Amino acid sequence: MDKVQKISSENGVVIFSKSTCCLSYAVHILFQELGVIPYVHEIDRDPEGKEIEKALSRMGFNGPVPAVFISGTLIGSTNEVMSLHLSGSLIPLLQPYRPLN
Repeated sequence: MDKVQKISSENGVVIFSKSTCCLSYAVHILFQELGVIPYVHEIDRDPEGKEIEKALSRMGFNGPVPAVFISGTLIGSTNEVMSLHLSGSLIPLLQPYRPLN
């Protein structure tokens, strides 16, 4: 859990992903289109990947990847991110991580 907390607290927008996950890619592209470059941590390429998955589960994440964190807070998976976006609540969460235009 320490590694998950460290990564999510040191980076504003984090996607814990697997390299072959198309939903993780879709969330990544959404963030890019909204002007944010997320930190993507591919757990299938991390030797501690199984421990990361267990830590995410202990944090209340029960879905498949992606596991998205914003400002160190677990947001959830694709469904939660898309729901926030459709309701207009995602952009305010991402605002601190968008470059000034």
